[in-house]
Order: sequence, then structure tokens, then C-alpha cells
Amino acid sequence: MTRDELQRLIDVIVQELSAVTPSSSSRCACHSVLSECCPDRLRGVIDAGATRVGVHTVGGAPSTVAAMIDHTLLKPDATRKDIEDLCREAAQFSFATVCVNPVWVALAARLLSGSSVGVCSVVGFPLGATTADVKQYETRRAIFDGAREIDMVINVGALKSGDFRIVERDIAAVTGPCRDCGALSKVIIEAALLTDDEKVTACTLAKAAGADYVKTSTGFGPGGATAADVALMRRVVGSEMGVKAAGGVRDLEGLKAMVAAGATRVGASAGVKIVQQSRGEKTSTAPSGY
Repeated sequence: MTRDELQRLIDVIVQELSAVTPSSSSRCACHSVLSECCPDRLRGVIDAGATRVGVHTVGGAPSTVAAMIDHTLLKPDATRKDIEDLCREAAQFSFATVCVNPVWVALAARLLSGSSVGVCSVVGFPLGATTADVKQYETRRAIFDGAREIDMVINVGALKSGDFRIVERDIAAVTGPCRDCGALSKVIIEAALLTDDEKVTACTLAKAAGADYVKTSTGFGPGGATAADVALMRRVVGSEMGVKAAGGVRDLEGLKAMVAAGATRVGASAGVKIVQQSRGEKTSTAPSGY
């Protein structure tokens, strides 16, 4: 990246910050948490979000709800049987993908071969603190093993240091191989660690690097997805990219709130429970942890 290209990238970020950050006169005195502080403002976001994604997305057939969910199991102590059960449930309920750690990708791909369910894996997970070349290798290996979607964690420390060139290259190290192989790329910004300005910057960098989605959280950070974060991320990336809400989405109402705010995909370990709720069925016990 040349100096001129870097300057243009910084200019884009500044423009996005100016467009997204509300003026002080439009905020209330306790604006730090949109959903708790300003229910009227959140209702406006929900209404706008629902219009964008279509009310039928959640209110329609249960299979549509399932098709929005990455059925997720990323616990470090997950066993082979746990992964087999995850894949069986995914095929039964027709989830979008199973999201598993890299070591389980080949098994999941084998178990789900011939089904409509894809395999998603994680890169630089959960801290994002590996180097770009390592993330690139992880990406290529996961795709080789059968992953068709990659959820990578950004270099959070570099972002908070203002090293935007490093962050953009870090993301591009993953989005490049994904494009080459026809896999979807999702960029986890770990929103709970960021200020609103940093969230805008992270989403702008992900967009500049050619990512397909931005994603709220790893599920292992200090907080998970919030409707306020999803709405902010949707406003930054526009309609061209997907937004994935992950971490703490435990029931149908939680999924509805995220979709209404602008999410087009949800990562959850409680996917079976959510689909059962959408059908009005008695719910099973959701897996513990993310």
C-alpha cells in the first residue's frame, strides 16, 4: 500500500466516522447504551432494520430461520461426539453452516457431504493476535479441509494503536484466499473491546479489504452481540455486505432483535432451541458455552 493509498483509506474512515457519529445535541445524557437508554431511538432502528431485511425473514417458515443460523460449537473441550451431534442437528434442521474450530473441519465436511449445510471455521481465534501470514495459512488449510466460510478475528491491538495499514493487510490476508477459492469471509471485530469510532474504523477496513461480512464478536470476549452494535455496523457497511451477530443470542426473541437491527446471519450454540421456538415446539436444552 502506497502513502497515497493509505491516505485515501484514512480519508474514507474519517468520512464514515463523520456520517455515523451522532452530534451531541441528538444524544441524551446517558447515551452510552442505546438499547437501555433510548428505547424510542432503538425502535426506530428496529423498524428501519426490519424494512431492510424483510419481516418475512424471521416471521416466515421455520426453515428460513434455520437458514440464517451458523450452528456453533467452539468450546476448546468439544469432543468428536459433540461435533458429530452438532453436524447431525445441522443436517436435521437445515442450518446455514456448522461453525467449528479448524481441527474439526475435515470431519464436519465429511459428515455434511451431500447436505445443504456448509462448514464454517475460525481463523486467528479467539484473540486475533497472530500474524497475517499465519492467518493466511490457517485460511488456506481450513478451505483445503472443506470449509466454505471463514470467520477471522482482526488484530485488535493494531486497530486500537491506530495502525490501520496493518489491520487492512491482516484482513486482506484472509479475504484474498477466500476469494480465490470461492469461500465467504467474515471479519470479527470484537465490538465489546472497541469504542464506537473504532467499530466504524474496523468495519470500514473490512469493507476496503473485500470481506463479505462483518461480525460482532467471538463469543469469548467481555461481551457478545448487541442490537446497537449491529445497527451501527449495518450503517457503516451498507447493503453490500452481510452482518453477523454472534455471542449471547440464546432464543428466538434475541435473534429477532438482531435481524431487526440489520443482521443477516446469526451465530449461536442454541440454534436448535431457536428453531423449535419458531415452530412453537417444546425446546431442547441448548449447548453450554459458545
